[in-house]
Formats: sequence, C-alpha cells, structure tokens
Amino acid sequence: MLSAISFILVLSVLVIVHEFGHFIIAKRIGVRVEKFSIGFGPELLGITRGGTRYLISAVPLGGYVKLAGETTEEQTKGEKWEYMSRSVGERSRIIFAGPLLNYILAFLIFSFVFAIGYPAMTTKVGNVLPGYPGQAAGLKEGDKILKINGKDVNYWEEVTAMVHTNKSPELELLVDRDGSLIDLLVRPKSEEVKTVFGSKKKVGLIGIMPTEDIMYVKYGPLKSIYMGSRKLLTLTYVTYRALWASLTGAISFKESVTGPIGIFYITGQAARLGFVYLLHLMGILSASLAIFNLLPIPVLDGGHILFLAIEKIKRKPLSYKLQENITQAGLIILICLMAFVFYNDFMRFGVFGKIASLFQK
Repeated sequence: MLSAISFILVLSVLVIVHEFGHFIIAKRIGVRVEKFSIGFGPELLGITRGGTRYLISAVPLGGYVKLAGETTEEQTKGEKWEYMSRSVGERSRIIFAGPLLNYILAFLIFSFVFAIGYPAMTTKVGNVLPGYPGQAAGLKEGDKILKINGKDVNYWEEVTAMVHTNKSPELELLVDRDGSLIDLLVRPKSEEVKTVFGSKKKVGLIGIMPTEDIMYVKYGPLKSIYMGSRKLLTLTYVTYRALWASLTGAISFKESVTGPIGIFYITGQAARLGFVYLLHLMGILSASLAIFNLLPIPVLDGGHILFLAIEKIKRKPLSYKLQENITQAGLIILICLMAFVFYNDFMRFGVFGKIASLFQK
C-alpha cells in the first residue's frame, strides 16, 4: 500500500508540474487551453473558468492539457488563440516549458534537501577486506576516519574521493578507535576498475567498506542553492553520458534502464526510509523526466521541438502526413522500448514469481 501511494503521489506531482509548464506559458502567450486534467480517463468532477475546463479524471496517474487548434486535423479558423496559428518560437516556448518546469522542480527539491539535511554515510569503517592495504596498516571494523593527509573528512563520499584520486604512495589517516586517536600509514594499491559508463580507469584502493550509519549533512541557504545546482548539473551530465554509453554498447542497456515497475519498487523503498529519501528520489525523477523528454524523439517534447526547428529552417511545416508517419514510427519504437523495459523490470524484481505464488495460494 505504501509503495502504491508513494508511486501515485510522486508520478502525479511530476506529470502535473510538467503539464502546468505547458499550461502557464500557453495562457501567457494567449493560446486557449481547453482542458487541464489531473489524471486520465473519464471525468469525475470539474469546473470551467476562463474558457478552460479544470477537471479530475478517474485514473490518478499524472494529467494532461488540451490546447485549442493543437493539430492540423482540427477544424482551425486561423484565430490567434489557436496553437497552430502561433509562431514557431511561441510554440517552442509552450513545448519547452514542460521539461523546464520539471528541471526547476528538481533544482528546488535538491536545494531544499540540502537545507533540511542530506543523508550521507559516516566515515565509520565497516568491513575491512583481507589482503588489502587497509588491513595491513591496522585499520579495524568500527574505526572512524577523521582525517586523511591532514584534511578533515566528514562523510564516506569524501573518504572515497580522496583515496581514489590520491597520487602519493602513502596516506596518513587519523582514526578514532573507541575514543582513542590513532595515526595510521596506508599504502594504497592501484587497480583498474570499470566505471558506471563502461570505461576503465585506475584508482587507489585500500580495501575498506562503510557501515550503514547515516548522518544528515545540512547547509545554509546560499550553500544549499549552490549544492542543489551542482547536484542537478552532475545528474544531467551523468544521465546523458550513461545514455550515450548504453547506446554505443559500452554499458548494458538492460542494466541501465528501469520503468514504471522499477519506479514503483524504488519509491516504496524510499518512502520506507523516510521523507527526505522520497523527496530526493522525486528530485532525481523530475530531472530525469525533463532530460529524457527533451530527446529529439517523435512523441516526446524534444521531437516536437525538432519538427518546429525544421519548420523554422524550411519556413514552412512538414506535411501533416509526413509528421504523422514519423510520429507513428517513433511511437512504435517507444512502445517496443517500453515493452522491453517492462519485461526487464518484471524479471529484475521477480514479479512473475510473485504473481505465480498468488495464483498458487
């Protein structure tokens, strides 16, 4: 139940924010918005204001907006309040506003999370791997690393970064062991590891793992904004680079994607961990929705923007028939991709086995 509620809540917020972006810019430009729906399917209740029907629909997953004169199929009159009557630039702004608002939401969420306390692993050592420099230097489970080469370390991410990028032959560690301060000298070993992008690089390793202890890292307002923007830019870079790596075969496409089933399980896990985790996940999903929606694929917002760019260059739109054929081809590809992602999620999370066990009962 918690997973279902979390999934519906998160997905609905993200899609409604996305559609509100289209809605608010269309209104500002002067394009008539015929419908703004929360949910899909049959209307449950609604109200009409300013020529727009605001409604709540039966299926509580996201929402949509319906613009007047949105397609060339409709009986348009060339009125200025019709979408197709507006300039390429104005239509591009309406389309781009959806992903943009998701991107802004992600930035606000990340900044807020850093302000209220971002969960991070402490510097307490968990497992010490045998045969590695950490064990040889005398590191023990339960040691808390306070400094590396004289620099304070506050959470595990800092420890990992300093060890991996270390260029000197030795590391000086100051650790707290049951209240006693101990200096240790560690000689990291260099190993070639595979990155999340499928490439290989050499990093320094000492053979230690963290505990499950969590601390909350808080920043002031300005630093939170800076950290939020940095988090968003890093996520954008990692997403596009990982996407390219999966397309070129550097990493497994099967392992790098997830769909609604995966998001259902992940949101449930985040909700059980706490509000901050769920909020952080919502920020990641909001940024991902913006990033993927801007890909130049027909059906997605990026595909519509691509059509408008071609129209701008040619000084006339592509024929409706050609746009329809390209869109249908894109839709078929998207459906095939979604089918693969659904199947992959079912196998990854053992859904088939769970369904079979229900029938056996």
